[in-house]
Amino acid sequence: MFNHLYIGANDMAASRKFYDAVMAVLGQDAPIDLPNGAVAYPTAGGTFIVNKPANGEEAPAYNGFTLGLKAADYDTVEAFHKAGLANGGSDAGEPGFRANSPGNMYGAYLRDPAGHKICAFAPNTGDRD
Repeated sequence: MFNHLYIGANDMAASRKFYDAVMAVLGQDAPIDLPNGAVAYPTAGGTFIVNKPANGEEAPAYNGFTLGLKAADYDTVEAFHKAGLANGGSDAGEPGFRANSPGNMYGAYLRDPAGHKICAFAPNTGDRD
């Protein structure tokens, strides 16, 4: 359904550091630098792109927007959260089960350097309380 998702950044160096770290934890460690200064993280299912807005204005955090990423397992969710915090992100929800998610999945939330909310979720395998 999706070809790509493009998210705005105010400080590309800070955003690049943050996204390189969290994407590497999730298994996407081959970012591509695009000619316009953007960084792209391609996968078979689509591409995630980070760059300053094309109109030159600030990139405000989107109210109500959350970028949800797949994690292989609980440990990967925890590593995602830890990597984000260590690379300029802020906590928006510690790792844990989310009763409001389908199947009570295990997830964690972060805010990126521009304030956008992102999360990583792994299926509930029933082997942790």
